Amino acid sequence: MQAYFDCFSGISGDMTLGALVDLGVPAVWLKETIAEMPLPGFDIEEKTVFRNGIGAKKIDVLVYPDQPRRDYREIKTLIQESGLADSVKVRALKILERIADAESRIHGSEKDKVHFHEVGGVDAIVDIVGTALGLDYLHIDRVVSSRIPLGTGFVNSMHGIIPVPAPATLEILKGVPTYGSGIHCELVTPTGAAIITAIAESFGPMPEMTVEKIGYGSGTRILESRPNLLRVAMGPDGQTSGIPGLLEDDILIVEANIDDMNPEIFGFLMDRLFAEGALDVSWIPIHMKKNRPATMVQVLCRGNDKDAVIKTVLSETTSLGVRIHTAHRHMLKRDVVRVHTEYGEVDAKRIYGIEGVVRIVPEYETCRKIALERNIPVRVVYDQIMRARDAG
Repeated sequence: MQAYFDCFSGISGDMTLGALVDLGVPAVWLKETIAEMPLPGFDIEEKTVFRNGIGAKKIDVLVYPDQPRRDYREIKTLIQESGLADSVKVRALKILERIADAESRIHGSEKDKVHFHEVGGVDAIVDIVGTALGLDYLHIDRVVSSRIPLGTGFVNSMHGIIPVPAPATLEILKGVPTYGSGIHCELVTPTGAAIITAIAESFGPMPEMTVEKIGYGSGTRILESRPNLLRVAMGPDGQTSGIPGLLEDDILIVEANIDDMNPEIFGFLMDRLFAEGALDVSWIPIHMKKNRPATMVQVLCRGNDKDAVIKTVLSETTSLGVRIHTAHRHMLKRDVVRVHTEYGEVDAKRIYGIEGVVRIVPEYETCRKIALERNIPVRVVYDQIMRARDAG
């Protein structure tokens, strides 16, 4: 699924959570899942509000007193060692790192030891992890955002009075299309800036999509010139193809030719690339100059993961550079369904063929996890899910 973040009044962590809850993510589930990290001492309050006649979800994170002061390294470890799904951890850590990088540069501090409210505050941790959980719950794997409006003026912070947008916010938004709104208040928080720059693959007009759901998340302030809302539209990936039953979209192909690296490293490289958001990774045998046998590393990824993929290839291999191509692809429509099995409810992929035939295929990672937990062959898990599918 893809989502379009329409940030006409800016973006913050609570506005993002509100929009995701309005799209169908249960607030109680968010609270219970985040608390299991473990992260005690908070509550999530959900209510419906109206801004200029538009109904929206307002999410307030209530933090109990006497919370410990955490630095970036402690929060990173908390997320890494939690029981959250790997896809959720990767997204949350990506958001968290953007704030830490910005604060480190602005204050001249070592990143791991930076203490600051935006990351150390429990409310911000809930916003960041909650956003990653919400996107995963809704099976949103592609995000496009509008340009980002910025406010003006000054605001009080833990460092005293600072200009709007806050230095950390502007640092995070480097390279992102923004515009001045003329509104004298903070429209984009550092957490909001980190969320949208970490999850959005591009910024601009709404992409071609069939809108299925729309969620509104409300900010706290009442603005005179516009409703203080974040609007998120959600629908199937890609545009409808000219061939019935197919979708289309654009992805990037990142390639590098390698002829002088220990082959044992390739397995580690693949794991790292998938952790950075790669859609697929391939090793292709080739021959290079002087008839040297070599391997072409080919990575498929979305635009917002390009920099992380390039950095991984260049830091983990002996390659001196990479090639990047844009590719247009046609895909069968698919979504995720839950199948009831003797192992409980498990994720499976429902694929819609162009002939109208629908098939449900177990997810490999789901089968692998069950097999390891129960110490049984993965083929047994796969076969049992297939039988449950056919019976259901």
